[in-house]
Amino acid sequence: MKKLFVFITLIGFLSFTISPVLAQNEQETPAQEEVENQEEETDTEEEQVEDTAAVAEEPEPEEEATIGLEEEEEEEASFHQIIKQKFIDGDPGFMSFVVIALILGLAIAIERILYLSMATTNTKKLVRETENALNNGGVEAAKELCRNTRGPVASIFYQGLDRFDEGIEMVEKSVESYGSVQLGQLEKGVSWISLFIALAPMLGFFGTVIGMIGAFDAIAEANNISPGIVAGGIGVALITTVSGLLVAMILQVFYNYIIAKIDGITNDMEDASISLVDMLVKYNAKNK
Repeated sequence: MKKLFVFITLIGFLSFTISPVLAQNEQETPAQEEVENQEEETDTEEEQVEDTAAVAEEPEPEEEATIGLEEEEEEEASFHQIIKQKFIDGDPGFMSFVVIALILGLAIAIERILYLSMATTNTKKLVRETENALNNGGVEAAKELCRNTRGPVASIFYQGLDRFDEGIEMVEKSVESYGSVQLGQLEKGVSWISLFIALAPMLGFFGTVIGMIGAFDAIAEANNISPGIVAGGIGVALITTVSGLLVAMILQVFYNYIIAKIDGITNDMEDASISLVDMLVKYNAKNK
């Protein structure tokens, strides 16, 4: 009985002792789970915040493009503002004449370049086709070919063929005379470009002299030589000089290109004229 009582007492003691521990563990487990869940939620929220901040920090492509366009516009605006300011600083009265010389010179140069481009033809091909037409269809066929071909060489050929009935000597004189006419048309307006090339630096130097006169007048009025007094007149002098020289350099490039183009066409006309005379001499000897 004592052993049974001791056994029951031990079991009861263990039951009362273990039950609170198990209950406490069961209570602690949901609490730990809640804490862990809260920690996981906190970590997830922190990750979301970091992702949002990273996305916010990354500039969108549209914003980058807009920023780039704004920077380009600012650069262009600043460049135009600098040019405008330099124009005003150089005295619009003198700078206007320099700009007019540039505009007129460029207009004539572009017109001449277009005209010379239209006047340039394949001379060797024209000589070959004219010879074939002359041998196959006679003078009238060759004249028709030259009439329908553009360029000064074709015009010279037509004038020479038109005088074939009057003899070879008359053909040579006609070709030479009409060649001079075509050369004058090629050189038309080129002298104006050379005028503006010489005139632009003169206008710049004229502004330089006026600016220096203004600087000395300012010194005389102030009775003091200081950089602030002299700077205005010297600035006008330097800006007008640079502008005039720049205009002259730009027009000089176009002028040299046009002259080279005219020389090339002139050489083609001379070679083609010699070929035409030889061609007609052979044709005349063949038909006798």
